[in-house]
Amino acid sequence: MQFSPPIKSSKVPENNNGKIWGDRVSRYDRYVLSQYLLFFGFFALILVAVFWVNRAVVLFDRLIGNGQSALVFLEFTALALPNLIRMVLPIAAFGAAVWVTNRLNSESELTVLRATGTSPWQMARPALAFGVITALMMSALTHYLLPASISQLEVRESEVSRNITAKLLSEGDFLHPAEGVTFYIRQIDLDGTLNDVFLSDRRDPEITVTYTGARAFLVREGDSAHLIMVEGMAQRLDNKTQRLSTTFFSDFSYDISALAREANNRARNIRAIPSLELMTRTEAVTNSDGYSAGAQAEELHLRFARALVCVAVALIGFSSLMLGTFSRFGVWRQAFLAFVVLIFVEGLRGVVSEPVLKDPGLWPLIYLPTLLGLSVALIFLTLAARPKRSRALPPEVSA
Repeated sequence: MQFSPPIKSSKVPENNNGKIWGDRVSRYDRYVLSQYLLFFGFFALILVAVFWVNRAVVLFDRLIGNGQSALVFLEFTALALPNLIRMVLPIAAFGAAVWVTNRLNSESELTVLRATGTSPWQMARPALAFGVITALMMSALTHYLLPASISQLEVRESEVSRNITAKLLSEGDFLHPAEGVTFYIRQIDLDGTLNDVFLSDRRDPEITVTYTGARAFLVREGDSAHLIMVEGMAQRLDNKTQRLSTTFFSDFSYDISALAREANNRARNIRAIPSLELMTRTEAVTNSDGYSAGAQAEELHLRFARALVCVAVALIGFSSLMLGTFSRFGVWRQAFLAFVVLIFVEGLRGVVSEPVLKDPGLWPLIYLPTLLGLSVALIFLTLAARPKRSRALPPEVSA
């Protein structure tokens, strides 16, 4: 008797193909998302460095020139970084989306995915995830880090402004430590003696007082500081009658600590106010800091809109490059189109703020640029998902 060997079934489980396809898509998503984050970090670092250098030059000249130390300069620049990052974050997200999509297109990776039946909607998932990640970064920045940094920066600026000794000890320059006050020192000796001092006080609109002294000394007593002028003259001008009175003195004490008292009573920067306080204490903020309900509504909803616009710019950068097919000349036209859309969205953000400042009930207008950017991205993806129509072949010419 002959026995035939058992036949092994070659049937593949029904869900095996779907699992393999899902693994491929997930690997593609992780790979592209990692590329987005890599170039996003690169572009953000470059842009922050450029903006930081421009700001640091001005800040260095102002702080070091007024007698502050290098540690104060580093502290001020570090506190200014969250605001710089807020400005460059959407631009870096847009640049990363365009760069990575262009590279995938130039290396024919997107062409291969299209040939395997992957739709532009599926290929847009990494861009959407990338936009959500940058939106979370922007939310943490605008709602927590930025208000805290600006609040601390105001505290340090107030402390530096109270340091009258550092502000006034600069020879050869006309200084303005407060509005309506001009101070000048010709020379400062090694022992701290101030030579040929000039002080003009015009804070009173009715009377202008000018002090000059051959020598002067700065004397600190607790939290107050006094300028002791020796062998000088005081000129008092009545602005209404234009009458000038002159007084010569052998020594005179001028309280200069009052020049910094205005800095202690300044209203908070609206960006330094926490979001929770803007949502729950509108009237209290208006009474304490003077900001209207429209200004508070505009600032609060701008913080949410800045996060959502990161999603919009990432999808705009990806979807616009999906409109074209592979070309040896690149996708410069699609990239230019994406840049134009980005400029339009950013420009519209400045237009919609004015009505909200006048009427806080119009706060939904703040989200109009974001919704417009998302709509443009959806239109681009819809156009990219349509099959390309093949050109009709010319009729054959009979012999």
